[in-house]
Amino acid sequence: MNPLSEFIRGITKDNPTFGLVLGLCPTLAVTTSVENGIGMAMGTLFVLVGSNVMVSAIRNHIPGAVRLPIEIIVIATFVTIVDMVMEAFTPALYESLGVFIPLIVVNCIVIGRAEAYALKNGVFYSTIDAFGEGTGFLLVLMLIGGIREFLGTGIIDPFGITVINASAFMNPAMFMILSPGAFLTISVLMTMVNYRKQQKAAKGG
Repeated sequence: MNPLSEFIRGITKDNPTFGLVLGLCPTLAVTTSVENGIGMAMGTLFVLVGSNVMVSAIRNHIPGAVRLPIEIIVIATFVTIVDMVMEAFTPALYESLGVFIPLIVVNCIVIGRAEAYALKNGVFYSTIDAFGEGTGFLLVLMLIGGIREFLGTGIIDPFGITVINASAFMNPAMFMILSPGAFLTISVLMTMVNYRKQQKAAKGG
């Protein structure tokens, strides 16, 4: 296996949202802004890396009968760390993300990578896989959050840094930062991604 190819696979072919279609609940719920998307994705990335490394390191000592409970205990440990750190250092972001931080424990992305990859591969490649999947998740959440925040408010200012301020000459569509905006955005993006995949497959055929 090529480490770079494994990393890129997590961003492209096996992207958690557009490739594997996992973790859609937090994707839809927290992407009202770029800041929320980054916060959620970074927390998930930390848990992904930590759990993949730990599960891979002890995989030969995990009895098959208690495989899933052990994986969940490992994941819950890293989620607890993320929860406590966010609450201590980024209280506003912590409040904004709400229950979706502790729910990383049952996020299909994290459990899926531990089960499908870390249990079958060494620590090095499990780490690469986690970084690839986590980066892919981060980019998607930033994209969706950016689209919804811009169309819904006219402003993109993650962590107080104004990237775009078009509120003076556009009429924001407030529904974009509500649930309908989440479903509309992800459906359009998934349509584009799937169309692109079909075009590539047709050319390859």
